[in-house]
Amino acid sequence: MKQLKDQLVRLLNPDDYSEPERERLTRLMLLLAELPAPPDPDRDFPRYEEYKQHFLNCAKGTDGEALEEAFLTFYAHLHMHEASYTPEERRRMDEAGGYWAHAGGLSPILKAGPWIGPDTVSADLGAGNGLQGLLLQHLYPHRKTIQIEISSRMIEIGRRLQTWLGIPDEKVEWVSGDVCEQSLEGIDFFYLYRPVRPTTEKGRAFYESLADLLGRSTKRVVIFSIADCLKDFLGPGFDIFYTDGHLTCLKNKP
Repeated sequence: MKQLKDQLVRLLNPDDYSEPERERLTRLMLLLAELPAPPDPDRDFPRYEEYKQHFLNCAKGTDGEALEEAFLTFYAHLHMHEASYTPEERRRMDEAGGYWAHAGGLSPILKAGPWIGPDTVSADLGAGNGLQGLLLQHLYPHRKTIQIEISSRMIEIGRRLQTWLGIPDEKVEWVSGDVCEQSLEGIDFFYLYRPVRPTTEKGRAFYESLADLLGRSTKRVVIFSIADCLKDFLGPGFDIFYTDGHLTCLKNKP
């Protein structure tokens, strides 16, 4: 794999990433290049082999943009674009104004490294099949990853992905249920992609409750929020340390 690694490093534009982020992206690409097909790909990931082969073909070429586009497509397919919900799960999602299993992109994974340490407890609020949290746990091993997801089928797929990635059982806690009804105590790294809309009564109550919990924390809390709508509920104790219009990163001042 050294030859593939050297080729990836040559193709990834250093102007697009910091050196640590470029190294993490290379590691992630190598990981997915080396792994065999995940369990039950025909049912869950029907285009897995097609997208993986396209990514590997681009890795042999000379076009860095084509490589990144192929890898992003491959990653998004593994993340799964839309979860499978039971009628009751759909009703509860619609009631809260939740989003259905949107992929958050690679940027949060690449930027999270400095903010996750061995004792971190991370959580993905509305995890889908949990790929984001699993990749964070694989790249930056830490105490625990909590995956909160309402779709029971997506959790089943996520457990298989956890085994596929070789992540020990004790490192991941799967919580099947409505994110609005879960205790979020003890978490110090939050990842969320608008699990509920703040324009609904239930959604607003969720963000107000989460902001109150975070505002009372006496330890460092870091938030990676996609299409952010949490910051408007947070008090002055939180600062934005990165934003690009898609990903907003905040931390408190304990």
